[in-house]
Amino acid sequence: MIRRPPRSTPLYSSAASDVYKRQCHSHTGLTDINEGGQSCSAEVRVSDAMDHTDISWYRQLAGGITTVNQLHGSANAIGGQNQVAKPRWGAPLPSDFFFEGAPDGIKFALGENPKRGNSYGGNATNRYPQTRMGVEALIRDRFTAAREYAATMERSADANAAPPRRDLELEALAQILSGERLVHCHSYRADEILMLCNVARDFGFKIGTFQHALEAYKVAAEVREAAIGASAFSDWWAYKVEVQDAIPYAGAIMHDVGVVVSFNSDSDELARRMNIEAAKAVRYGNLDPAEALKFVTLNPAIQLGIADRVGSLESGKDADFVVWSGDPLSTFSRPEATYVDGRRYFSLEDDAEMRARNESERRRIIQRILADSKPAAGGGDSEGSGDNRPAGPGGPPGGRGPRPGVLGLATAAAENALSNHVLDLIRQGQDPTSAICGDCGMTLQDLLNR
Repeated sequence: MIRRPPRSTPLYSSAASDVYKRQCHSHTGLTDINEGGQSCSAEVRVSDAMDHTDISWYRQLAGGITTVNQLHGSANAIGGQNQVAKPRWGAPLPSDFFFEGAPDGIKFALGENPKRGNSYGGNATNRYPQTRMGVEALIRDRFTAAREYAATMERSADANAAPPRRDLELEALAQILSGERLVHCHSYRADEILMLCNVARDFGFKIGTFQHALEAYKVAAEVREAAIGASAFSDWWAYKVEVQDAIPYAGAIMHDVGVVVSFNSDSDELARRMNIEAAKAVRYGNLDPAEALKFVTLNPAIQLGIADRVGSLESGKDADFVVWSGDPLSTFSRPEATYVDGRRYFSLEDDAEMRARNESERRRIIQRILADSKPAAGGGDSEGSGDNRPAGPGGPPGGRGPRPGVLGLATAAAENALSNHVLDLIRQGQDPTSAICGDCGMTLQDLLNR
């Protein structure tokens, strides 16, 4: 049994979220996640829709996160461009979060997500593809077009001729073929993972990561050769049919074969506890604790091409680190302070002070609202309507009950909105309490609308 160490025990520290060092799969702070209007949206950038004030950034700092890989959703076979970011909470601009110099990337997706809503249901569309074979055909078609586009641009440059019209979609895909952009691919089934390995071989590029990679343990040797690594779920399974063969030993199996393995969350909430995700590799697979910790520190940095900057505590690297109350792999440990670029962005002491200040301000505002909401003396309502009709039974002048204050009105409106939302889901045959796991930013309503 792991026990909480006494306060005299030396503190552990872990680098770059080093416990989530590198959330290699995140949708934190993205106001838009899926551009689902077409099957290939390589021209869009998640960095253009980033909310740097999202409170999840701060909460993840409290969990020891110092770097994340923000990804487009999985509604498209070829999605949008990624953004590697550091949670520099409080910075005035979204661009202040961007990880300077990180290699560019792009999101791909295989399986049910890019095709699921297109082939059935009342909201089905005719958007291609609607099958797994269509997903592969689309990817090959777009790479072929990108290769031709790049060749045309090169010929124009050599001949000093006017280049063709710039195509942002094909330009991004051509960067994959030239090794300038990494593919991060949502994937579950082994057959589809092999398919993309074959596509990469045929077009001559190396895949960045297989994301989720639930059946990658079945084809670990092929993944090792075709990709930099696999960013997997630790123990997610049974949330839809295509993940029914997922096992919690997958990370350890791939590691033993030589795959660079990381664990990701795909969740703002789970991202706060990536140290516990890493510990599962010790529980399932009996990995050495130091190797398991790399699943959320050094390995994701390698996968993103930023291991020269973050991922471990070494001279010359960015001063991104976390001070722990004990062993980072213990459920009893917690981050006591998180530093990004040498600056403290979270500590328990700072957090306690902010909570006390916020609570004081909250009480002041509530008392002000309550005072402003009291009925005016001498009859009538607080807004001086002048209604002097006789009082109704047990009520004030005017024959009406007391008017609710601002808080009462807001509470009633919120309860009514929530009730309508739940009833709407029930009418559609959905369980309003269920969670949609592993859908890469696709909310329940997104999936219903498709």
